[in-house]
Amino acid sequence: MDVSGQIKVLVWFEGSQDWQTIYTAPKSQCDVYASCGPFTVCNDVPSPSCSCLRGYSIRSPQDWELDDRTGGCARNTPLYCSANITRVGKADKFYPMTSVKLPVDARNVGTATTADECSLVCLGSCSCTAYSYDQSGCFIWHDKLLNIQQQGNNILHLRLAAKEVQSSNTHRRGPITGVAIGASVAIVGLIFLWMLWMRKGRWHGDNVQGGMGIIAFRYADLQHATNKFEDKLGAGSFGSVFKGSLTDSTTIAVKRLDGFRQGEKQFRAEVSSTGVIQHVNLVKLIGFCCQGDKRLLVYEYMPNGSLDSHLFQSNGMVLDWTRRYQIALGIARGLSFLHASCRDCIIHCDIKPENILLDGSFTPKVTDFGMGKLLRRDFSHVVTTMRGTIGYLAPEWISGTPITPEVDVYSYGMVLLETISGNRNSSKQSFCQDGVHEAYFPVRVAHSLLDGDIATLIDAKLLGEVNQEEVERVCKVACWCIQDVEFGRPTMSEVVQFLECVCEVETPPMPRLLQAIAGQPNSRIM
Repeated sequence: MDVSGQIKVLVWFEGSQDWQTIYTAPKSQCDVYASCGPFTVCNDVPSPSCSCLRGYSIRSPQDWELDDRTGGCARNTPLYCSANITRVGKADKFYPMTSVKLPVDARNVGTATTADECSLVCLGSCSCTAYSYDQSGCFIWHDKLLNIQQQGNNILHLRLAAKEVQSSNTHRRGPITGVAIGASVAIVGLIFLWMLWMRKGRWHGDNVQGGMGIIAFRYADLQHATNKFEDKLGAGSFGSVFKGSLTDSTTIAVKRLDGFRQGEKQFRAEVSSTGVIQHVNLVKLIGFCCQGDKRLLVYEYMPNGSLDSHLFQSNGMVLDWTRRYQIALGIARGLSFLHASCRDCIIHCDIKPENILLDGSFTPKVTDFGMGKLLRRDFSHVVTTMRGTIGYLAPEWISGTPITPEVDVYSYGMVLLETISGNRNSSKQSFCQDGVHEAYFPVRVAHSLLDGDIATLIDAKLLGEVNQEEVERVCKVACWCIQDVEFGRPTMSEVVQFLECVCEVETPPMPRLLQAIAGQPNSRIM
């Protein structure tokens, strides 16, 4: 048990004569119970930190300077309580905290069926400090508020003295007025542009907006745009992809889904929810077609194809090391966004070079994300035949344990290794060291890291023109990502920090699975 409140497993490395952490639970410092003390909010990004709630100040600044936040924060202005709720201007108010993980020890109030009733229940008790109301019902908190986290999807209404909330509104009034005026002007402008767009008839036929800017295409229009699906770009686990062109010369990629059984209403709803997810490292969904039994998705076109064509095919462009490193970082950012920044955590479940597309500037974009939601499959208990590709599957797929975002972390680690070597991890190229025949590239990487020799790992097509420090960093990150136990892997947000050189990366232990493949148990691994 560490002083941080986390359970840590450490391994002694004889070479460095030092202990190194291989397992931490809980992984997030913010998940340690009351680590920041009462009336605080904990934020894990970019690093674990504590701050007081609005209307509160640090109880003991001296303790905080010594990194002891357990004393938490104290209220600045006492509450007026229920006896004075009729006094105009004096009644306690609620300050909404958005996008938070709710504190512990909530009390459910079944008698309150609306948000107003829920707030009145809280105001009626002098010890009530906050409430939350959503589709699950009314929840209130008494006395101390513990374990509030900044990242979440909930709204917590914090009870404060009236003057604390009024001061907030006074400061905001000017900016809000300006925003309202600006918004009005913007709306008028958008209406004008929409009228021009309608008159111009930009799209074929009766295409309509499917919601949040997503275009609903007719099947005949996509047939025309793709020249009857003549130019095939490739095929994947969900169907074939064809190149096409809209009437305004916009080049598109049309994915024709095979064996799809979802109803039209459900499909439109899921496409609309997936379409609003936008990030520079995610392929943009332009529109869809849902006509009869036909289901198609329309994406932006990626002129430089998929990552595998540049890594493994001789006719592809040889990516230099700088570009490979930026591609690795971009993929990590895209996955981090899917895991931690979307309203619902999205697990891709099939990360591989074929699902990483490159735009005209070789910016990587993850494709096929959200397909599990579209297909209505339960990924909490999934088998490998439903999703994933051999060679990139995390061990827990086979064991039948519930799937978590760490399956993407494992697959990403395998892609990192292939980015280094320029070959499939399971290629037939072999390597012999100390009499041990190693045909599996991840085994070579693990051995080379422990032995301090990574020069032999680099793609020969790069002619040695690499940044050795970056190569070593990527090798370490990859080996952390492919640890056997999911809790031993970093999150994708942590991977981004490693590759951005925000955090140092320790040398990882060799995964037991690789030890078994190599047939050489490592005595330094506990």
